[in-house]
Amino acid sequence: MKDFGYVFASKMLIEGKRKVRFMYREKGKSGDSGWRFFCGDENQDYADNPDNIALYDIQTILDIDKSVLPYLQSAIGAAYERGNDNGAFKMSADYDFDAEGM
Repeated sequence: MKDFGYVFASKMLIEGKRKVRFMYREKGKSGDSGWRFFCGDENQDYADNPDNIALYDIQTILDIDKSVLPYLQSAIGAAYERGNDNGAFKMSADYDFDAEGM
């Protein structure tokens, strides 16, 4: 996707070629689409460690899991989750954004 901007994703998701089970969009900065992708097995300590999160082109995510494509135009503040790798995404009801990130 040309000019989409980069995304952040957990290395657990990318290196393991895992399906996305949690994703959200916050306000990005200069080239950042604002999208964040996780496989859902990361605990908070893992996610808080900057060595476990990296920048990727959106195509890297799509090569692993094309099911995220319909959601990529969602507004800032959107968050989606699913219970298993093949389930449908639903709006995440319990994700609370940091007001500074918005």
